[in-house]
Amino acid sequence: MDSAMWTPTDSDLADARVTEFARFVEQRHQVTLPDYAALWRWSTIELELFWRAVWDFFEIRSSSVPTTVLAERSMPGAQWFPGTQLNYVDQVIRHAVPGRAAIVHAREDGSTQTVTWKEMLARAGALAGTLSDAGVRRGDRVVGYLPNVPEAVIAFLATASLGAVWSACGQDYSASAALDRLGQLEPAALVTADGYVYGGKFRDKAADVDALISGLPTLRAVVMTGEASSKAVSWSDATAASRDLVPVAVPFDHPLWVVFSSGTTGLPKGIVHGHGGVVLEHLKSVALQSDLGPDDVFFWYTSPSWMMWNFQVAGLLVGATIVCAEGNPAFPAPDALWDIAGRLGVTYLGTSPGYVLSCIKADANPGSDHHDLSALRAVGITGSAMPASSSIWLSEKLGAHVPVFSISGGTDVVSAFAGGVRTAPVWAGELSVPFLGVALDAYDEDGHPVRGTVGELVVTEPMPSMPLYFWNDADGSRYRDAYFDTYPGIWRHGDWITRTDRGSVVVHGRSDSTLNRNGIRMGSADIYQAVESVDEVTEALVLGIELPDGGYWMPLFVVAPGGMTDELRQRIESVVRTQASPRHVPDDVMTAPAIPHTRTGKKLEVPLKRLFQGATAAGTLDASAVDDPAALAWFVDRATEFQRVQRAR
Repeated sequence: MDSAMWTPTDSDLADARVTEFARFVEQRHQVTLPDYAALWRWSTIELELFWRAVWDFFEIRSSSVPTTVLAERSMPGAQWFPGTQLNYVDQVIRHAVPGRAAIVHAREDGSTQTVTWKEMLARAGALAGTLSDAGVRRGDRVVGYLPNVPEAVIAFLATASLGAVWSACGQDYSASAALDRLGQLEPAALVTADGYVYGGKFRDKAADVDALISGLPTLRAVVMTGEASSKAVSWSDATAASRDLVPVAVPFDHPLWVVFSSGTTGLPKGIVHGHGGVVLEHLKSVALQSDLGPDDVFFWYTSPSWMMWNFQVAGLLVGATIVCAEGNPAFPAPDALWDIAGRLGVTYLGTSPGYVLSCIKADANPGSDHHDLSALRAVGITGSAMPASSSIWLSEKLGAHVPVFSISGGTDVVSAFAGGVRTAPVWAGELSVPFLGVALDAYDEDGHPVRGTVGELVVTEPMPSMPLYFWNDADGSRYRDAYFDTYPGIWRHGDWITRTDRGSVVVHGRSDSTLNRNGIRMGSADIYQAVESVDEVTEALVLGIELPDGGYWMPLFVVAPGGMTDELRQRIESVVRTQASPRHVPDDVMTAPAIPHTRTGKKLEVPLKRLFQGATAAGTLDASAVDDPAALAWFVDRATEFQRVQRAR
């Protein structure tokens, strides 16, 4: 698409926080940075100057003035700000305005609860005291089994203030799935709830909580957000005492939290990030890329299981109000998120391509008079590639003044590699810019940069929020194999992208699920964009399966509630042919009752491909990490039948 969906106004360019930062850099280093592209180039070439400029621009609090930014530049093994001590929570406390809202809890029934900055910090201080009294010390792990509620944020702040390490997963996970993650950490304390509300129903998790407690023998304290029990102290008791929140200074690379991979293909990987790296990366991403500050209300529909929860909490680093919403984003109506955004005066709303598509299918209208979105300044989209058609639809509904920023990153760096910025245009189906400080490129198989064609997403210089290490990976081999086995010393993320001539990025999908017909590599996202624009199709999944005889089979599974007809099948093939290319047309189009995903919403392309290639279900994926076990079972049956037919030939 040649014409931009959104273009910054003169006031956008003048007032953006990234413009203020660019002027700061120009004055400090006597350089000329006329636009975002120039600032990005400088940030990746002058890596140490850039990150020191971020540190000073945001006046990050530390025990001493940093003298060295990057002592070791290699990947893996980069050493940032050696000798510097700080605490994530200090960067939050500095923005406290006692009577202002820090967190707003939005419930499915339309009710809300506001937690002021004074209340948030007081409860965090009291909980930190309770944990300390129970023997929780620096480096110990505190884990949460919680819905997306204010207590999760407060528990994280209390934990981090002590120098303890936080980790959490949502209560949509079973006790077994939660143990697969949290059990690895041998936690000293657990903060949990007796259940959550979803789709208008209370989901009782008491039995799972009991099983989780039984499976964590290292626990010294359990806090329950509801009533006390024989095994847990109540939240009200744990936060009753009056104790100041006094963060302890820890080294720059001291662990802040452990976030987990999806776990669909084995035991989930625990990815460890440090205080300093997260503070730097999130200040940059939230303030400079997302243009957020103290006057903003930041709402990303997420769960404690997903890194976007961590990213939303970063709104507190710039003094913004954050919104925690538990429940179904389409309940009681498909436009529920837009209703929350309107009622709470949200200025930045984050959601997923899947939710936008569900709004399109339901003929929901975010921009209708029913929703007062006058405060909304931007929408962020992540989780998978956003089809151009969905971007155009949403932009038209919201109005040309609201940019729709697609962003792409990962749990691995708990941030984004590319996305939007207030000072660059937005084109449908594209991510406007690489993020500052991210030396993003696209490589071919031989490790050469490519433009205008599909390549591997790589990062050629270190980022402060790259993992410190993987949990229980003493020799670092799993970490190296995950990112550095293809291009030594270069981070390979596992996504197919195209870098355009105008500097934007197009994401085509995961490179480990690449479609490769006759030597031509294709991304699945291009097919989804076409197929899911068909009214009768609610979702689709495409697999590229190499056959033992050297052949290649590319089936397309579609969810079509009204049933499949020859006319619909032909229309699907036609739209793929015209909107993608003739090469993208599948070999077969079949209906499926539903498409299974990870619990963070990603389609199970790689595990399902392996099943069709003959791998066993038990050895390929963990059903507890899947959102729809019945849908998974359906695909397992299809794969088993496919293998039976192959053997009979």
